[in-house]
Amino acid sequence: MDYSVDAFLLLRGSANMRKLVVLFLLFSAGIGFAQKKINFEFDFARFNYDSASVYVEIYYSVGQENLTKVTVNDSSFVESLIHFFIQNVSSEEVFVDKKYIVNSNLSEFDDEDSRRNFIGVIGFRLPEGQYLLKITASDHNDESNFVSMNEQLNLTSFTTDKIMISDIGLASRIITESANTESIFYKNTLEVTPNPINIFGQNYPMLFYYSEIYNLLNDTNSTNTLLNKQIINSLGMKVYEQTKRILQNNNSIVEVGAINVTKFPTGSYTLFLNLLDEQTNLGVSSSKKFFIINPGVEDTFFVAKANTDIISSEFGLLSEEECDEMFFTAKYIASNKEIERFGKLSGVDSKREFLFNFWKARDPIVETPYNEFKAEYMKRIEHVENRYKTFSKRGVRSDRGRVYLIYGEPDEIELHPNDYDKKPYEIWYYHSIEGGVLFVFGDITGYSDYELLHSTKRGEMRDDNWVRRISAN
Repeated sequence: MDYSVDAFLLLRGSANMRKLVVLFLLFSAGIGFAQKKINFEFDFARFNYDSASVYVEIYYSVGQENLTKVTVNDSSFVESLIHFFIQNVSSEEVFVDKKYIVNSNLSEFDDEDSRRNFIGVIGFRLPEGQYLLKITASDHNDESNFVSMNEQLNLTSFTTDKIMISDIGLASRIITESANTESIFYKNTLEVTPNPINIFGQNYPMLFYYSEIYNLLNDTNSTNTLLNKQIINSLGMKVYEQTKRILQNNNSIVEVGAINVTKFPTGSYTLFLNLLDEQTNLGVSSSKKFFIINPGVEDTFFVAKANTDIISSEFGLLSEEECDEMFFTAKYIASNKEIERFGKLSGVDSKREFLFNFWKARDPIVETPYNEFKAEYMKRIEHVENRYKTFSKRGVRSDRGRVYLIYGEPDEIELHPNDYDKKPYEIWYYHSIEGGVLFVFGDITGYSDYELLHSTKRGEMRDDNWVRRISAN
């Protein structure tokens, strides 16, 4: 059953057009909220606007199930308040500070519909620059039920003499030649229903995508352009590829498509759209990570590569740089002797062998070709790299990332993004470690780099007077 909700879109007229919680849905590696915590996710894509501006579309999803049900005159409804805040990092100028209410009349739908999500889109035109995006979604009828998320936006104009491609927007449905021009999802004769959670497979068997290609006629050096589409799995294996020629009849075109993912096993993937000059084989690329849940599909990708022989294993394909990167992200679970030993290695073969044995020693079921421990740790890596990165620091280098990698998903998280007398901070609880421990992280700088301020875990930094460090006075 299709139904509309009260959502908002800033239309572009004739102009051309970040973690996640997604992973806890797919890998049980997300943040552990209370049962009634609001379920909110968002995604964004950047498109061309003019020579000095970029158009940013923000796609959001709000779960109705955990919102307060209000009944008035035999009519039941839920409401969510979404606050968008965008600030230039360099000048600290606030470009966006807007609040919107989205709602749904539950009396019109059955129980299944009441558990669906609000899906919406809103767009903003912004000058080139680096921005901090903060989105807070709350239950409009219960102020204590909210979630706040941050993302960094790096905006560079698409107006050049070279062929360029926008970000990729993933969708659950695209209707071509749509007559529904009043839809909030209508653009360029299409009705594009976004999938902000970026999960496909069992419930969404077709992966739809939308992008825009610019400067086809401006780039006089490129007359034979190919569009190469690829899907790469988490092991770096190519699982889908298709190439077609781009007709250069217009300076800007829309590129949309649909890919059946019902035969892909559960896991994380990346969609690449590569624009290539046929003569030089040079070009530009845009990519988008997504996730697939197909419980009934056998994971033959892992089985095919998980041989006991180093050369034919996944490690046999790694370059020396890739070996260094893999161990860099695994240092938190390595012993001091292992760190010292790896630091003395030289040459790719010795590093491949080290990593092969490093992960094999942590394989809980060595009789099977699948290393459950490594797979889980790689999922944690993906989560922290997407969720806890900042402008100047990778997610794995952040304090929250380190704690997540070592101890896993917290049992409970307290979020305090807007206390009037304190800087933003979080408290993570692990109930099964040492009889119960906590970690306190504070955003001291104001740029989402939450530092570890205090912990009751043995061996971690302890400061019982941590509150003084986050005082806003």
